[in-house]
Amino acid sequence: MAEPTALHIRGVLLPEREHRDLWIRDGHVAFEPVAHAETVATGWVLPGLVDLHCHVGLAAAGEVSADEAEQQALADRDTGVLLIRDAGSPADTRWIDERDDLPRIIRAGRHIARTKRYLRNFGWEIEPDGLVAYVEQEARRGDGWVKLIGDWIDRELGDLGPCWPRGALEAAIQRAHELGARVTAHVFGEDALADLIAAGIDGIEHGTGLSDDLMAVMAERGVSMVPTLVNIDQFPKFAAQGEAKFPRYAEHMRRLHERRYENVRTAYEAGVPIFTGTDAGGQLPHGLLAREVLELVTAGLPAEDAVAAASWRARAYLQGGSGALVEGVPADLCVYAADPTAEPETLLDPVRIILRGRVIR
Repeated sequence: MAEPTALHIRGVLLPEREHRDLWIRDGHVAFEPVAHAETVATGWVLPGLVDLHCHVGLAAAGEVSADEAEQQALADRDTGVLLIRDAGSPADTRWIDERDDLPRIIRAGRHIARTKRYLRNFGWEIEPDGLVAYVEQEARRGDGWVKLIGDWIDRELGDLGPCWPRGALEAAIQRAHELGARVTAHVFGEDALADLIAAGIDGIEHGTGLSDDLMAVMAERGVSMVPTLVNIDQFPKFAAQGEAKFPRYAEHMRRLHERRYENVRTAYEAGVPIFTGTDAGGQLPHGLLAREVLELVTAGLPAEDAVAAASWRARAYLQGGSGALVEGVPADLCVYAADPTAEPETLLDPVRIILRGRVIR
């Protein structure tokens, strides 16, 4: 049977909280009635979910096949994640852009790491004198983002340590900005953060070592934080894996884990822009975005702000505009039986998922 030329949804549109009828025509949102449209859902209507820290095409051992990358993207899509910022992957996933049934991906190119200071087969491993050139390369390859590894285990310290001197960071971030790209950085510990923020970084991933002073600077400058709490929950496991060789590191990771909720709550209260990300594709499976929203609520964010961080605010941050379902935008949305801003657990069970105007579920 051919798909209908137009669809109709009735419900409460978020974030406006308006009871409205919404039509989908030629893959886009419309508010004028469309004749013969098929009603496909009623409920609470939310702009499609966003995972701002995800790795399609990557698994624990490195790059995966196109078939496995497809399954990763489908796992995200089937939970309502319709937009992904791929925060670093060695895989060429441009073929996904040709698929109308897979989430939209905004890429950060491949991770840029210090030599022997990151997971094998994940990123480029270089020295500081090559940082500008590699940032320029990945800025041209990506979709407006570059991903740095800001800290990792320093074998001489036996603990987390910064990967880059400040001068190299300043030059590299300036070059990315000249090319129209934003830069974000993986940071677990404390010591790398001040130089990254002073150098003009646009985002901090994880950010478990942030101080109150640095949070204030991030809030003033609009530097984003993607806590990836479902990944931070793995810190005790990481500590146990490294304890025999790096006991100082293991103790440090446990301390960071213990204060994870306080850290996110303090950042939120300071006004740092917080968004949802799962870090799926490295150590974790895909499809965990709703769990990340619930983790933000556990950390102390109001449910509405936690949902906004996974939906309209995240879309506005990545793509501009309001992020809301306004006339003419692509019809990427989810429908729920209850209000997710009041009952965030409802994100675990969408009633309907629509991607590019097509019913996915």
